[in-house]
Amino acid sequence: MERRGGRRQDSGDSVSELPEWRPAVYRKCTDILWLLLFCLFWAGLVFISGYAVVAGAAERLVLGYDSFGNICGRKNTPVEGANLSGLDMTNKKYVFFLNSCSLEIQSPKISSLSLCVSSCPQQQLNSLEDLQSFARNNGSFLCVYSLNVSSYTVNPKAAQLCPTLPVPPSKSFPLFNRCVPQNPECYSKYASVLISMVNEMDVFHRILSGILAGRDTVIGLSVLALAFSLILVLAFRFIQTVFIHTLIALVVFGLLFVSGVLWWLHYDYRNDPSTELETEKENVKFLLGYAIFSTIITVVLLSLIYVLRKRLPFSVQLFRIVGKIIGRIPFLLFQPLWTFLILIVFWVFWVAVLLSLGTAGTAQATSGGQVEYRALSGICYMAWYHFVGLIWTSEFILACQQMVIAGAVVTCYFNRNKNNPPPHPVLSSISVLFCYHLGTAVKGSFLITVLRIPRIVLLYLCNILNQKKNAKHLFDCCSCWVCFPKSCLRYFNQHAYTTTAINGTNFCTSAKDAVCILARNSAKLASISCFGDFLLFLGKVFVVCFTVFGGLMAFNYHRELQAWVVPLLLVGFFAYLMSHSFLSVFEVTADAMFLCFAIDMETNDGTAEKPYFVDQELLT
Repeated sequence: MERRGGRRQDSGDSVSELPEWRPAVYRKCTDILWLLLFCLFWAGLVFISGYAVVAGAAERLVLGYDSFGNICGRKNTPVEGANLSGLDMTNKKYVFFLNSCSLEIQSPKISSLSLCVSSCPQQQLNSLEDLQSFARNNGSFLCVYSLNVSSYTVNPKAAQLCPTLPVPPSKSFPLFNRCVPQNPECYSKYASVLISMVNEMDVFHRILSGILAGRDTVIGLSVLALAFSLILVLAFRFIQTVFIHTLIALVVFGLLFVSGVLWWLHYDYRNDPSTELETEKENVKFLLGYAIFSTIITVVLLSLIYVLRKRLPFSVQLFRIVGKIIGRIPFLLFQPLWTFLILIVFWVFWVAVLLSLGTAGTAQATSGGQVEYRALSGICYMAWYHFVGLIWTSEFILACQQMVIAGAVVTCYFNRNKNNPPPHPVLSSISVLFCYHLGTAVKGSFLITVLRIPRIVLLYLCNILNQKKNAKHLFDCCSCWVCFPKSCLRYFNQHAYTTTAINGTNFCTSAKDAVCILARNSAKLASISCFGDFLLFLGKVFVVCFTVFGGLMAFNYHRELQAWVVPLLLVGFFAYLMSHSFLSVFEVTADAMFLCFAIDMETNDGTAEKPYFVDQELLT
């Protein structure tokens, strides 16, 4: 049925129109200009991605490269003007410095010549004959590639093309694949230079290195968050009072435990005398911030749990009704799985492009035949554009899921015969979304993105002004000011999507109609809906808490030269998005059901002429 207009007589002679809400049969495309804007924005992302792939080389961050532009552990392309570039280094995975005992930094590279070798010398080599013997026995050539192994002892330039003698025994360092000398004197000099080199790297490159080095842990923790989310979805589907109490107990335990672990790690790092690297110092700062934030969240949530404990029976009844609706549309439970897979594909693509952007640079040959990589201009602006793309596209994907769920719930609610639900409501909702309302999802997700960006900018400015006394307090105040409108907008966006699913109107019209309906019925629905949303939020906190705890334990074993706190923040962000993606089925279903219920109460009176669509259980 279409949305029709009725008449009602107001006081005096004024006559106003009362809209009758029903799922529209005849629709038209909404917010087309916003969809075109999103397509243009993604054209820019595609350009940046192509540029990053062509100009970047993420392997340089972890694999290392020699003085001639060859990345160790892979095949290389030649660099014009560098005769020893473009070599196949597939079997040569380690970087070896010819003068490892007296390294110096010459803005910003290490002065010593470096080579890619297949293995590091385990014993001290005292002569050119030892170098020759080591090369023949181990297949690892420690002299410049142009010098044949048979010429090590006879070539008059061997002293300049081979490492400084004696060559100390060395061991491969796992993170940056360097051959680290084991001689105490050489090791201290080598370590001091390497520490200085890492500290001079900008934060962007240190973070990228940490992500690459901890990529296996990040993937494993993401799978763990997926498992927790699936368990919660099944538990909420068959909700019982015992599960609610168990969930609350687990969340309380997780919050207290994670907060305690964060404070302990901060104390351990701060009192560790070996903390010299800038990455380790950054870990200490981040851990302190995480510990304070976690403690505040713990106190706030424990207070809310205590205040709202008497609303527990109503929420159990609410989830039983929501479970009944989902039981009529069982394919709604699979919707988050598709959303999750799409998000994973997009996130992998986004991280890959980010890593390529971080290493984008032109290889230029120097006068001595060596190669230097010079950073390209404009990379910083591309990274910011790319970051906005992460937020906007992620929010758009989640908005599409919300519209699909809302459309399916609306179709089933406004159906007189509850024992004979409409066929394929999920597929029907997906087709309506893609044919008519993608622009509405784009506009709603853009508004969320606009409110997220100021917080990111504030965080960036706070990092720049971290030496200022009042910078942190200013940041906290501004962040609270930004977060509150974002949370409200996200709530009203869901109802705007539901209204669009009913009436087929654009985003602004739908938002206005939804606000009017909710304002007139807020007293009836607010308390039950808010506590139901609060329980779902506790479920998300549960997933994030135990995923972050697993990350703390995993990353804490790899402290060396790794900014692992930032990858941990990335894991927490992914865990929250996964849990939100899965649990939003119940959240969007409950919100759509309440909006439909409010509309039903306003447009019908329960008589034979205008019977209610609602189930008797929900009406009670």
